[in-house]
Formats: sequence, C-alpha cells, structure tokens
Amino acid sequence: MMTLIVVAGALVVAWLLAYLGAPLWVWTTGAALGTAALLATQAIGVAATVILGVVLAVMLLLNIVPLRRALLTRPIFGVFKKVLPEMSSTEREAIEAGESWWEAELFQGRPKWNRLLDFNYTELTSEERSFLSNECEEVCKLVDDWKTEFEDKDLSPAVWKYIREKRFLAMLIGKEFGGLGFSARAQSEVVTKLATKSIALAVTVMVPNSLGPGELLVKYGTDAQRKQWLPGLIDGSEIPCFGLTGPEVGSDATAMPDTGVVEVGEHEGKPTLGLRLNFSKRWITLAPVATVVGLAFKLKDPQGLLREYLRKNAAADVAKDGLEQGPKDGEYGITCALIPAKHPGVSIGRRHYPGSAFMNGPIFGHDVFIPIDWIIGGPKMAGHGWRMLVECLSAGRGISLPALATAAGQASYRMTGAYSRIRRQFKVAVGKFEGVQEATGRIAGYTYTLEAMRLLSASAVDHCTPSVVTGIAKYHMTEIMRKVLIDAMDVFSGRGIQQGPRNPLAQAYKSVPIAITVEGANILTRNLMIFGQGAIRSHAYVLDEMEAARTGDVKKFDRLLFAHLGSAVNRAVRAFTHGLTGAVFARSPKAGITAPYFKKMEHLSASLSFLADMTMGVLGGELKRKERLSARLGDVLSQLYIASSVLRFYIANGERENEASHLRWAMDNALAEAGKALEEFLRNFPVRPVAWLMRLVTLPLGNPYQPVADKLNGEVAEQMLEPGDLRDRLSHLVFRNGGKNDPISILEHAFDLLIDAEEPYVKYFKAAAKNQLDGEHIADKLRDAVKKNIITAEEAKRVEEYDAARFDAILTDDFSKEYLTGDFSPEQRAEIIEFSAHQRVA
Repeated sequence: MMTLIVVAGALVVAWLLAYLGAPLWVWTTGAALGTAALLATQAIGVAATVILGVVLAVMLLLNIVPLRRALLTRPIFGVFKKVLPEMSSTEREAIEAGESWWEAELFQGRPKWNRLLDFNYTELTSEERSFLSNECEEVCKLVDDWKTEFEDKDLSPAVWKYIREKRFLAMLIGKEFGGLGFSARAQSEVVTKLATKSIALAVTVMVPNSLGPGELLVKYGTDAQRKQWLPGLIDGSEIPCFGLTGPEVGSDATAMPDTGVVEVGEHEGKPTLGLRLNFSKRWITLAPVATVVGLAFKLKDPQGLLREYLRKNAAADVAKDGLEQGPKDGEYGITCALIPAKHPGVSIGRRHYPGSAFMNGPIFGHDVFIPIDWIIGGPKMAGHGWRMLVECLSAGRGISLPALATAAGQASYRMTGAYSRIRRQFKVAVGKFEGVQEATGRIAGYTYTLEAMRLLSASAVDHCTPSVVTGIAKYHMTEIMRKVLIDAMDVFSGRGIQQGPRNPLAQAYKSVPIAITVEGANILTRNLMIFGQGAIRSHAYVLDEMEAARTGDVKKFDRLLFAHLGSAVNRAVRAFTHGLTGAVFARSPKAGITAPYFKKMEHLSASLSFLADMTMGVLGGELKRKERLSARLGDVLSQLYIASSVLRFYIANGERENEASHLRWAMDNALAEAGKALEEFLRNFPVRPVAWLMRLVTLPLGNPYQPVADKLNGEVAEQMLEPGDLRDRLSHLVFRNGGKNDPISILEHAFDLLIDAEEPYVKYFKAAAKNQLDGEHIADKLRDAVKKNIITAEEAKRVEEYDAARFDAILTDDFSKEYLTGDFSPEQRAEIIEFSAHQRVA
C-alpha cells in the first residue's frame, strides 16, 4: 500500500512539474528526493532501485552541460544540420522581415493575456476624424459608381482632381514631408468608407498607400530621391505605380525573370555607371495613368562594377549600415528602382480590366538604361529589394485588403438587414424565415468578426511590422468577405443579380477575386506563408536553432535544444490536461462571458505548440512539401488570432449586453474552425502512430469545439433587423449620404420609414391579405382601412409613404438596347433612373 501511495505521489509531483514547466534542476532534485524517499521506506526492490539509479544518473548527466554537450548535443547537432531544410537568401529575408507580435504568444502555448488586453487601439486624431467626416464624404458624393463601372470604365475627372488635391494618395507619407501622415487605422477607415461606395475609388486610393513608391521612398529612399519625388506624389502631380508581378511570376516574386545588369552607359550625354533593364510587368494598378514607376528586378553585376563602386565611393555608408559591398558572384538578387514613366525604353501597355474600373495594366521595358543612383535607397541598397517589398506588402495586407473586406461586411450587414425586413414573401418579412436567418446570421457574426480583426490588425501595424498577423488578416478577412457577399446575394436573390444603378451588391460581388488574388494569392498565403513563416518566426526556439546550426554554434544550440525539449513536454502535458478537463484549470484574465473562451483558447494554444513541435520533429524538411498539413496548423493559429481580435473588441467596447450574442457567435465559430482544422490535420497526418499519440494528447475526449448553434445564429439574425446603436456601430463606416438615387440610400430611406410605420402597416397588410379592404390600388385600400377604423388617417399617410418607398427599394433596373450597346446619352440615362413609376400594378 505504501508503495502505491509513494508512486502515486511521485506521478502527481511529476505531472505538476511538467504542467508548470519546471527547469531541469528542479526535476533532478525532485527525482533525487523521490528516490531517497522510496529507499528510506523500503518501498522498492533491487531491480527498481537499479532502474531509478540509472534514471537519476542520466538526469545528473544532463545537468553537467559540458558533458551533456559532448555526449548528446553534438550527435544531435550533426543530424539536425543534415535534415534542416535548405533556405534560400530570399526565404531567409522573408522570414526575418517584419516582427513577431501577438501571434508569438498564441504559438507558444501559454498566452500572456494581459499583453492582449493592455494593447490599445490607435486613437484617431481630430484631423483624421475630420477627413473621414468631410473629405471622404465629399469624394463619395462625387462618385456615380454605375457610371464609373459600366459607362466610363474610369473615375470621373472631378473625382481624380479631388483625390489629388486632397492628398488621398499621400496618406502614409509623413507630415514632415508634406503628406497627411495618417495612422494605419485612419488609412484603414478611409479605404473602408470609400469601398462601401466604390471599389474602383477604394483601390485607386489604397494602392499608392500600401505597396507604392511613396512608402518605399519614406522608409528607404535617399534624401535626394525624397526631394525629387515626394512633392509630386503628395500634391498629385505625380501618379505612382509599382511593377512587381508579370506573365511568368505572380505570388512568387522571387521567380521574376526581369533583369538589371550593371554597366557603363550614357545618361544626359555623359558616361554613367548604371543598369540596363529589361522587364515585362502585368496586372499593375495605376500603370495606365502612372507618371513614375517603381520597379522590382533581379540585379546582376557580372563585371564587378557595382562592387568596385561601393568599395570606392560608399564604404563609409556600407560600414555604417552593416551592409556588404556586394556578392562576389555578382548576383545581387531583387532590387528596386524608381523610373519616370516617360523614360526612354519604358512603355505603358493597354489596360487590363480586372472586373472593376480602377486603372490596371502592363508595363514593358527594353534596354532601358538608368543611373545607379535610381536604385531606391541608392547603390548600397542593391539586392535588398525583397526585404523592402516583404515589409511593405505586410503593411498592405494589414490595412488595405482587410479594409475592403470590412466594407463588404458592414455594407452587407446594413443593406441585407434592411432588405430582409422590407421584403415580404408569403405575407412575412423574409428576414423572419429560419432559412434566410441561416444566411443573415452568418453575415451578422462575420461582420462583427471583420470589424474586430480590422481594428486590431491596423492598430498593430501602427505599433510594429507584424508580418504573420497581416498575412492572417489578409487571407481570412478576404475569405470571410467572399462568404458574406455570397450570403447577401442569396438573400437579395433576383434583386442582387440584376445589375444597374440600383444594385448595391453586384460590383462588390464581382470584385471579390481581386481581394482574394492581390498581394499574395490566398492559396499561397494559407498553404505556404501563415504557418511556414509563423512556425519559424513565432516559435520560441526554432529560428534561433536554425541560425545556430547554420553558424555551427554548438553551445547555443545545446542551450536552445534542451529549453525546447522542456517546453515541448510542458505544452504536451498542458494540452492533455486541458483536453481532459475541459480547460477548467486554464487561466482567464476576465470573469463572466469571456472567461470560458480564454480558457478554451489556452487549450488550443498548447495543442498547437505541441503539434508544431511534433510535426517539425517527425517530418523535418519534408514539411515544406506537406502544404495541406501546414495549412491546417496555420488555420489553428489564424483562428486563435481571430478569436483574440473578437475578445479584445468586445472588452474594448465595454462588454455591452447587446453585443453578447455577436461575441458568442464569433467565438464559437472561430473555435469550431480551429477544432475542425485540428481534426483534419490529425486525420491526414502520414505517420499514423504519431497521429494517434497527437490525438490522445490534444483531443483525448474528442473534439469539443462545435459549430454555432441554430438558436444563437437566429439571435444575431434577429438583431440585424433592428435599428439602434448596435446596427450603427457595426456599419459605422458605410457611406449613406448618396442622395435619392444611391442604392444604399434607397434601402435606408425605406427602412427608416418602415420602423416608423411598421405597426399600422402590418394591420393594413393583414386586412388586405384577408380581402377585408375595398379598392384596386393601395390609396383606395388605405382609405377603406381608415373608414373601417383599422388604422387612423395619420397612420394611413405614413403607410402610404412607406409603401411607395418599399416598392422603390425592391425594384431592379432595365435598359434599352441602345444603352446596353453603348449609347450613354443623357436621355438613356434618365430612363434608367426614372422608370420605376411605370412598374407598379397595384
């Protein structure tokens, strides 16, 4: 009996030490004390004593670092170096670009929740708020989106003039240079508002403020380059574009065939050291109207001319910046330069048409010679273009594309809620049908999620350069955008598919592939970047272990390896404990409705950390080719980030009671998606015994994370139908002042009148449906309803006004043959706008 008690006590102590992550010396001390206790109580025999003695000897050995390093670490070090996947210089730059942020806490298995709760959203300045309320409103009023997309295939001259004069294209350029100097959050809100009015307008504004010459000049340009180009970029006299992608290269920028070869040529009549460029770029936004072209290309110096130039003329700068004087083989790699669009040899091709009217097209260059000083940042930045691009793309992923997604969510939330209350089928508002609520509930929950992610991600960009988080935001927010718009189109049905000035959804729906594809196609982002970059950047030890292996630093590798092993044991025990107990022992920084979610996230975080270690240990370099496995681990990390965004948003909003259902929907959905990713990962892991072990540790009682319940989905769907502060807060960036012919304004007007007239309207409607009212037309029936005391005269007036607005709101456009074939005369245009008077029968 005593033996059982001692053994049980030893197991409990060992479990606690593993759960708490005790260091090796504590384990050794505990093992020594436990062995002494067993010997003192004579609870074990000779064989057990010998076994425990061997175990204790090994533990003591592990504490003697020089001996451990010689006997264990060096052989492991040799194997690690052999199985370590090769990493190109561009891969290394991509991984090292930017900074790790909150995703690192989520990846390490024990998130420090206070780091999330103490993080404050960026506060908008009075200037930024004024810009949103004034300049953004004014430019939206100038845009006729149907005319832009269908007739002109371009923004109007008045809009172009306005965005140039008001410095919309220079939001990220600092005030010290004359730009607006807006925060990432402010840029996000500007693009979101513009996108609710016009995709073409939003994209035109967002591209120069994400990946564009302006940002590259501010961050990396020389003083001379800034002086030459920034004034024009700020006042709008210069329109920038950036040439990155091409016919042979899309998301993999490292595969670009475009070249720049260092040679001595002639510039302005003088012999000049420069670059001979040959390039073909495609899908370049603003190219057709650009006056200055940012260009990415692979730089080669076969004669060593640039290397010699740097050695002679830039040695001081190179030494100061810690940059080498060029590779000995002359292959510098990706480099960026700035070139006037009218420079000899540069030609702008005809336009592409990517489903929206923003300017987009190809750029070509044949034997283009430019001075070496046109490299952005000067000659010393030769070969550093990839890192520059990755960091700038990272910011764009965290601001621009999430803004487009949020615009789709907020506009769909507001419009679909209004339409599904206005539109009646089978004598009932369509928003009351459970089948419709399945879709509208998703719209509501996803809109809450999008706004939460937008705020946290944009504010993060204001504080650092979080490359993994922005990849998560870009991929998942644009995918959510796609889901939201599909659901909205399903609810609008025929009203949504008939294109025309009245359609509030069709252009956004058509434009979804743009957001999905640009700045790294979503397939690539999910399968290669989020986990591939996140596992290395966010892991506490892996990147340092790889660096130690690369440099041959055995001492550093030894220290990291044993810290890593201790962490892996700790995360495994924590994941198993939380999985077995429903995470009741996990930590939560808050009480109330959010507490269970914090605890469940800690279980998922520990599980992710353990699975990542096991996967990298078992598959090694093969993991690079197991894209579906890495994507699913990336999905777990992503859903943890999404859930973090939602919790931070709810708490920052004061934990309002009317938001509780939206919080629960968003959290249940995120955790269910994480659980689904875990299940799919474990089901498809190729080494089955290891998969069984991982399942036992992470999901010992099965998957506890289930999809959103029907009842909860119905609650948020019902809330979407109601006016009030929740509806206004979740759609606060939707442009709603477009006038009587604006599609959103038409719906808003009808919705407002319905709220005021709904009670008498329902009385009238029921009586009319039962054939209790005389008359052919609504005016006659309303007079009869007043006569029969069903409603009052004042109520009849409100009902009549609403019903006219209701009918107007459900109409779709029709066109003459002449108009559809290109006759956009004012008479044809007027027919489209004014035809509704002829549509009504009764």
